[in-house]
Amino acid sequence: MPFLSFSEVSYVTGGRLILDKVSLSIERGETLVLLGRSGSGKTTALRLINRLLTPTSGGIYLNGQNIAELDPIALRRKTGYVIQELGLLPHWTVEQNVALVPQLLEWPEGKRQARARELLTQVGLPGEEMAQRKPHQLSGGQRQRVAVARALAAEPDLLLFDEPFGALDPVTRHEMQQQVLALRQHYKVAMVFVTHDVTEALILGTRIAVLGEGKLECLVSPQEFVKTNTPVARSFLNTLPPPSLMQGAAV
Repeated sequence: MPFLSFSEVSYVTGGRLILDKVSLSIERGETLVLLGRSGSGKTTALRLINRLLTPTSGGIYLNGQNIAELDPIALRRKTGYVIQELGLLPHWTVEQNVALVPQLLEWPEGKRQARARELLTQVGLPGEEMAQRKPHQLSGGQRQRVAVARALAAEPDLLLFDEPFGALDPVTRHEMQQQVLALRQHYKVAMVFVTHDVTEALILGTRIAVLGEGKLECLVSPQEFVKTNTPVARSFLNTLPPPSLMQGAAV
């Protein structure tokens, strides 16, 4: 059975249909990218996974169990969640921010500290040097790395990313994308990544789910995506530079 699956999931709010009978699945070690324009329903789909929202109809299943039957707090503590706004606690140290969920799970202090410093190193921040700094003492890229480390802290099986790198400069954004690829390889976790950046989708996705007006337009590999002629997918592909320009830039 799939690790995570949507079965005919719809979501309606204020009389508006946001998601319309979406069905898809994801396995461990895979990154499913939700790609779509603003208002397409991609962030709504992400929020349904950790029960910040509840489907109007259909079901979402984790390891074969309907998440509606799971305790929402326990579900969220076992799901890493990274957003663009970061949500770091400003008066806590970097180490305390990373260890937040392990603290809620009542891990011993020594284990929390060791885990935080291990993860800081893995996301490219020297743990000993950064652990006692406050978020305001870090650059935007460094804060984003801390947020990713925090999402991994409680050893989750699932990571959710909601356009986390949109505010970063292009170089830092590329570095963070490479970091995500390395973390997926190391931890073999399932990832769902929301973006409206087609280049990011092609870099990170093992499969790309294209949403348009709440419907699943296509669900394809990156190799298949570049040959896709569905309307929304083609509109994204048309934003890519022509191959001749890319070749010229590489000279």
